[in-house]
Amino acid sequence: MIPITKPMLGENEAEAARRVILSGWTSQGPEVAAFEKEFAEYVGAPYACAVSSCTTALHLALLAVGVQPGDEVITVSHSYIATANSIRYCGAKPVFVDIDSDTLNIDPKLIESAVTDRTRAILCVHQIGMPCDLAAILEIARRHSLPVVEDAACAIGSEILWHGQWEKIGKPQADVACFSFHPRKVISTGDGGMITTANAEWDAKFRLLRQHGMSVPDTVRHGASQVIFESYPIVGFNFRMTDIQAAVGREQLKRLPDIVKKRRDLAARYKTLLSEMPGLGLPAEPDWARSTWQSFSVRLPKGSDQRQVMQSMLDEGVATRRGIMCSHREEAYPRDTWSCTGRIKGCSCTAEICKCLRHSEESQDQTLILPLFPQMSFEQQDQVVEALHEALRVVMLNE
Repeated sequence: MIPITKPMLGENEAEAARRVILSGWTSQGPEVAAFEKEFAEYVGAPYACAVSSCTTALHLALLAVGVQPGDEVITVSHSYIATANSIRYCGAKPVFVDIDSDTLNIDPKLIESAVTDRTRAILCVHQIGMPCDLAAILEIARRHSLPVVEDAACAIGSEILWHGQWEKIGKPQADVACFSFHPRKVISTGDGGMITTANAEWDAKFRLLRQHGMSVPDTVRHGASQVIFESYPIVGFNFRMTDIQAAVGREQLKRLPDIVKKRRDLAARYKTLLSEMPGLGLPAEPDWARSTWQSFSVRLPKGSDQRQVMQSMLDEGVATRRGIMCSHREEAYPRDTWSCTGRIKGCSCTAEICKCLRHSEESQDQTLILPLFPQMSFEQQDQVVEALHEALRVVMLNE
């Protein structure tokens, strides 16, 4: 079976975890601090704060920029549900904007029509590693004095052409960027997240909130020569990363350039192998963007049965995933929990069909994510392409 992905972990990561386990300090401590420093240096950010997941990173980022109950945050429905959930954790309402069908990212041309007097932030997503159009998004955000939070869960190593220079996603060009270390992402610590920013006040708030609002970090108390009593000035959370995870993350960072190169090489080869397949839509990479290709998504020929294609490929030993989900279609999101640009203007979109999110829904229903991981061999990739070709042939014969 060819899996959809697999983390690139080895003896170095195992030895790093062993070293920390035997040290006696396994919770948030010196390894986390070192991982934060090295991650900040990699992306070019003044500050980086490690947390338990990208979901908790997004939650803290939205709280830091001022999102409160009753507010609205502009984002996409076309993303893993954690993106929209992080808004609701703050007591706010997501306002969904449709995507550009070529890049699968938020369509900047639609953002301004979603701004209301309740809008407090824009939460954009670098979907499956493809950078979104930050320049256009920031122009709108600055015009309305709105902070921009980047959901960069899949974009560790992605780059954007910024004022003539290639810069890493997370520098940050916007206000806050949030990353994931889940096993399906580019690098993994088992689970975990990172928040980068240039705002020292927000970074301090992340660190306070991630550890129950405790005024003094454990490392300071344990290293002090005098007794220190901590205090709890605010209600915080348990959003900490462990030193075991951070030690693994430090080794993963060393692998990252090679991982990204292999992903880009495999994506380029996919494009070549699939370019002659009739009716198949291939992903677009703007000339100002360099993707990590965390996932490789293709648009099936018109009329193809997505589930049937996936089952046929699974029968041939190839795992796939459907197109990226739309949160507004899930039971957890009844109609009163979200808005769209049309609803703001008085439309009658339903939970089943939202005309304002047509490209998002079409992407979920008509695209397919193919296996891609740095250990993938050309033989495995050829097997994936052959399985897709055969699945489409069978589907077309049955139509």
